Amino acid sequence: MTAFRSHMDVALAEARAAATRGEVPVGAVLVGPSGDIVARAGNRTRELSDPTAHAETLVIRAACAASGSERLADHDLYVTLEPCPMCAAVISFARIRRLYYGASDPKSGGTAHGARVFSHPQCHHAPEVYDGIAATEAETLLKGFFARAGQPPAPLPIARAPRRSCSDRGSRS
Repeated sequence: MTAFRSHMDVALAEARAAATRGEVPVGAVLVGPSGDIVARAGNRTRELSDPTAHAETLVIRAACAASGSERLADHDLYVTLEPCPMCAAVISFARIRRLYYGASDPKSGGTAHGARVFSHPQCHHAPEVYDGIAATEAETLLKGFFARAGQPPAPLPIARAPRRSCSDRGSRS
């Protein structure tokens, strides 16, 4: 049996690279049965104008294309953030063996939070899931990115007509 080796450091490097491109800093690495990295990517949704270009989806697409198969049994996925429901479904469809992720995503996650895709009876395949791998570093990257991106602009004040009292309305005779 081979000793466990985490590839989260490479996923974090991909997340940092995504941030420098102005993307949400999420990175993913897909590891083949031999333990070698077969694909790596960071988010590219803005760069490609593609809402499906999440890091997880990109590495799975690349590995499927390289292998000539839509199934990636015996492959392990490392991702810096809990996959969203879309990515969780792709992970299931590709038959990924193990999912390792860093930061939890209570707002948009799809594995431990939200939709919990792998726990549905309609889910054909659920990988082994390991969470919290380098979670602090992944969370720090994400929080830093969103802090630099700034808050949404303050709402504009609502223009209101001046209020009139009953005495201002005059009387109708």
